[in-house]
Amino acid sequence: MSYGWAAEARANEAGRFGTEAFYASLGRAFVTMCAIVPALFLIEAIDVGLGVGTLDLAGGIIPHSLDGIDGILFSPFLHDGWEHLYGNAVPLILLGTFVLAGGARRFIWSTALIMAVAGVGVWFIGSPSTVVVGASGVIFGYLGLLLARGLVERSWWNFAVALFIGLLYWYQIYNVLPTDQRISWQGHLLGLLGGIVAAVLFRRRR
Repeated sequence: MSYGWAAEARANEAGRFGTEAFYASLGRAFVTMCAIVPALFLIEAIDVGLGVGTLDLAGGIIPHSLDGIDGILFSPFLHDGWEHLYGNAVPLILLGTFVLAGGARRFIWSTALIMAVAGVGVWFIGSPSTVVVGASGVIFGYLGLLLARGLVERSWWNFAVALFIGLLYWYQIYNVLPTDQRISWQGHLLGLLGGIVAAVLFRRRR
């Protein structure tokens, strides 16, 4: 019991803005995300080496097709070229850092839920003539998670971070609407909703 109480106390301390534990947790999370994102560049380099689009076709979500259902798991790690990956890399590091700083276990469960909600939703309602790849659904999920976490946990720094990053990338927020046929707005919108659900399900109870 005492060990569990101590672990919970440390988690609460790390979640309190301005404490040493908070900055230490944030630093560890940033280093971790900076180590994860290069793996996406390695995957893209392998795809280019095999022939651009080879991995995308093999691991992307193909809506309504059983051949593309495994993309629910693999598609967030694949991108349609370097420009697509560059556009996702920075917001993924920024948002992922603050989500991960809230606890590794919550980060893993939240990411899994966001991927499931966005991926399954795209498979059901996406256009069957498309192949959907990219980490954008996860990015929008992290954005929704931080916004909702700020409200449900009364952690205003989470809310402020999400709002600030949202303003930095305001031009991408419109992608939750069907404004561009080349962009999977379904994945963005469902990822955002998945993040909100994750914030509620995996909230830290005081």
